[in-house]
Amino acid sequence: MPHNISLITTIAAGLGLAMVLGFLVTRLRMPPLVGYLIAGVIIGPYTPGFVADLELTAQLAEIGVMLLMFGVGLHFSIGDLMSVKRIAIPGAIVQIAVATALGAGAGLWWGWNLGESVVFGLALSVASTVVLLKALEARGVIDSINGKIAVGWLVVEDLVMVLVLVLLPAFAVLLGGHTAGGHEPASGNIPLTIAITIGKVIAFIAFMLIVGKRLLPKFLWWVAGTGSRELFSLCVIATAVGVAYGSAALFDVSFALGAFFAGMMLRESEFSHRAADESLPLRDAFAVLFFVSVGMLFDFHIIVNEPLKVLTVVAIIMFGKTIVAVALVLMFRYPLNTALTVGVSLAQIGEFSFILAGLCITLGLMDSTGQNLILAGALISIALNSLMFGGLEPLQRWARTHSSFARKLEASVDPLATLPMSTHESYLAGQVVLVGYGRVGGRIAKILNSNNIPYVVADTNRELVEQLRAKNIPAVCGDAADPNVLIQAHIAQAGMLVAATANTFHVRKMVETARLLNPKIEIVIRTHNEDEAELWVKENIGKIFLSERELAAGMADHVLLRMGKLDSHTTHSQHAHSH
Repeated sequence: MPHNISLITTIAAGLGLAMVLGFLVTRLRMPPLVGYLIAGVIIGPYTPGFVADLELTAQLAEIGVMLLMFGVGLHFSIGDLMSVKRIAIPGAIVQIAVATALGAGAGLWWGWNLGESVVFGLALSVASTVVLLKALEARGVIDSINGKIAVGWLVVEDLVMVLVLVLLPAFAVLLGGHTAGGHEPASGNIPLTIAITIGKVIAFIAFMLIVGKRLLPKFLWWVAGTGSRELFSLCVIATAVGVAYGSAALFDVSFALGAFFAGMMLRESEFSHRAADESLPLRDAFAVLFFVSVGMLFDFHIIVNEPLKVLTVVAIIMFGKTIVAVALVLMFRYPLNTALTVGVSLAQIGEFSFILAGLCITLGLMDSTGQNLILAGALISIALNSLMFGGLEPLQRWARTHSSFARKLEASVDPLATLPMSTHESYLAGQVVLVGYGRVGGRIAKILNSNNIPYVVADTNRELVEQLRAKNIPAVCGDAADPNVLIQAHIAQAGMLVAATANTFHVRKMVETARLLNPKIEIVIRTHNEDEAELWVKENIGKIFLSERELAAGMADHVLLRMGKLDSHTTHSQHAHSH
């Protein structure tokens, strides 16, 4: 061909091979990310045949990093983090510290210097948000308390890694590396270099919080007002890449931090969900190229040449981190099921580890051996993580059957699992047992309060139960599918059971237990799933409220009332419910 098409060739080869291998590994019940990494290995310099342009791939990967971090910022929720802050924040920090110590200890044992060992340990300490979210979504537990704790834990890890990426260039010389430009400053200027770096970061954050928080959402609103979908999509992507580039050019901070803050600021807009949806295809495409580029850097000979080192890395990622996380969650008095779910969620590493390893190579803090060990650990841990998730239920069943210690953990005395002795007798008979105190349950509780109807809350979120008890609202902590939880909520004497939880996975077991203990109890259930609602109606397990149906009935009532076809005392929804 008469002109250079290396960019087109690299993108075509990378995306095409990633698609094929991603499909194949998905059929093997592994995350498609494994296929993307293997695609990179195949078109990389360490395998025979076609070799993609490394320089171009690296730049495409930088765009992938920007869009990945933009997506993290766009979905970052302070509220979700605060709902599990008591376990997620200290748990994540302690787990990062222990995993870093394990990785650093291995590095020192292998004869590495302290700086390389520490950054190596940091790279092993943080799990992949992409892998975790996909695993939780596939199992339908992302909105459960287990899912919320795991996601909150990962959010804290991500924030710590963002901080590390920001500060690492300033501390590179102290750790035995050099500055990003490759020139080592005089030893007397190191504190000044660190101070200047931190000052630039603070200036950037201040600029984004003062100017960006006001300007970016408003600009997005202006563009949305044009009614042009492609212009809106362009605005979102241009904001992500433009802010990332501008932050690096003006404030000398990383592309990753700039893109992360761009996402955080756009989250303030009322169009944030639309921005996330519109940018998703391009974010996914460049994320694939990012993982392909990471695979190109992997020299798979490390598995043959250094098998013990690879096994050590995998053991730290899949067992060291998991054991620490499980122990920490149990220390916070959460059940064994929650502890195992969180532990397995963290038993892998991904995008932040790759970004950190790449930065360390640039700063002279790590050589190719360390990077290859990280990549080998990531490939193996991601591939096996889905198997660990699949083994959770059988493991718990085996543990309950064969381990008295496991049974003791599940049956351990928890002050939040029983109602306080001072609970008034009006809450112990004829009361409403309200399962779930989220957006729906909280609104139901307010209405019950205003009508002086006594109720007892059952929820899996310990922090929420503590807050309710502080307000003198009777509440027990635990899964209402567990008979002990319903017994503690005095279901045997209750007048009604209201299942307001979004997680309806264990509803049938909950209803069976409630009716066994109280055959006359009235049961009310919410659901989002129409098929599920129809099945439950046939089984006559209680009064079913389907979210979409209730919303449509409410809107229809308003329309009919305003059009004079309905009086204010009789509603369409009442007629609908009577049939």
